[in-house]
Amino acid sequence: MFVHILIVAIIHLCSIPSSSAFLPPSLKPPASSKIFSSASEVMPSNVQTLVDQAKYLFDSSFGADVDKNLPNYCVSAPGRVNLIGEHTDYTGGYVLPLAIGFNTVGYGCGSVVKKDSSESIKCRIVSTNNPVAEFHVSPSLEASTGSNKWVNYVQGVVLQYLPDLKEDETFMFDLAIIGDVPLGSGLSSSASLEVATAVFLERILDSHGVAYCSAKDAPLSEKQRKMERAVRCKLAENIFCGVPCGIMDQFVSSAGCEGKLLLLDCRSLDYREVSMGGENASSSDAPVLVITNSNVKHDLGDGEYPVRVRQCKEATDILTKMNPSIQSLRDATMKDVEAAAQSAGLEGVLLQRARHVVSENERTVKTADALEKGDWETVGKLMNASHTSMRDDYEVSCEEIDVLVDLAQTFGDGVFGSRLTGGGFGGCTVTLVKKDSAQQLIEYLKTQYEAKTGTKCVCFETAAASGAKAIDL
Repeated sequence: MFVHILIVAIIHLCSIPSSSAFLPPSLKPPASSKIFSSASEVMPSNVQTLVDQAKYLFDSSFGADVDKNLPNYCVSAPGRVNLIGEHTDYTGGYVLPLAIGFNTVGYGCGSVVKKDSSESIKCRIVSTNNPVAEFHVSPSLEASTGSNKWVNYVQGVVLQYLPDLKEDETFMFDLAIIGDVPLGSGLSSSASLEVATAVFLERILDSHGVAYCSAKDAPLSEKQRKMERAVRCKLAENIFCGVPCGIMDQFVSSAGCEGKLLLLDCRSLDYREVSMGGENASSSDAPVLVITNSNVKHDLGDGEYPVRVRQCKEATDILTKMNPSIQSLRDATMKDVEAAAQSAGLEGVLLQRARHVVSENERTVKTADALEKGDWETVGKLMNASHTSMRDDYEVSCEEIDVLVDLAQTFGDGVFGSRLTGGGFGGCTVTLVKKDSAQQLIEYLKTQYEAKTGTKCVCFETAAASGAKAIDL
């Protein structure tokens, strides 16, 4: 039995937007598509509606130009929420995320073709909010700028799969992309797009009998394929998009398991599936998770995120000089950090950054164990400590996020803990609350957050979802 998640979307509307809020009139979902406005309602993945919209967008965008002899493929990849383990993945640490019922769906056709000098060999992609973009696949492909930057998340992944082809081969495809993962919310819309693109390319490779570079001698198992996909998507974002992210987002989008969280070791990529509650999972007092979107958007490619990555490296260098066995913050303990602060010159901002990452790794492992035991009080205390660390030592919170966390933590009996989730500088919070207090908490958040910010809350429910998949047509 697994916990459900209540997601509170903080938006400037009186009712929740489905994916249709981001579509032109011609692409609105059918009348039977349900819009959810109550926390008691269970939100389906809505993948079928997204598939229908993607097909329509594909036909209306490419139409008669499509090669009718090429097979069509459809894929989906989810966003994610991270319960705890923030800003630890790019130092090889531990994270505890789950895939959620927001998805990116891709529908298109494509092939592996022989290279030639013809301009007809090209890739075309389109999304609801962006016009058709065309590009020719080559190792010298350059990143797009301005309003077309979203294309980079697709192009970067394509370049990661190009080495699978022979030197005289390349990709040619048309791809329509539809998604309902809120942009800039900390729910990993970019990773969802990358992983969906990867699965689409894998479908093309499979249909042409092309093996992965890492699988020339033996086929990859399904688990290995998911891991390989995540690694490639991370590299695409690091190298082509210029975002120094870790692997958590891509990994859980690729390998997420329905009803489970993943305790992921971001260095070895070993992971274990974590059920919430153990024997207590089905009891009436089992808690739920409330996710609150601050509606403050951020760009991980700019600003403070890369600064934190650099600061972690500088802190690691100091620790390594003190103890050569410490090659990343993952290897350090709090005693190491304290010793470096006393004798190795680890101070100021670098001390703060190291203290957060090392303590967050410890909290993440403890949280996974407490979840499986149904020890909600311990989970809540660890979540609260995580937010304090994110706010004070890592300094990635913001006024809106702190308002939401404070409202939840001071709500009273029923709330175990609350914290920032995601990269920070906006995005979402996650709150562990008793099931019978969830609706009361939601109403409290609606009233108080609107009073403080002028923004309305909208609530809906989902469960830990499965990872990326190919969809049979």
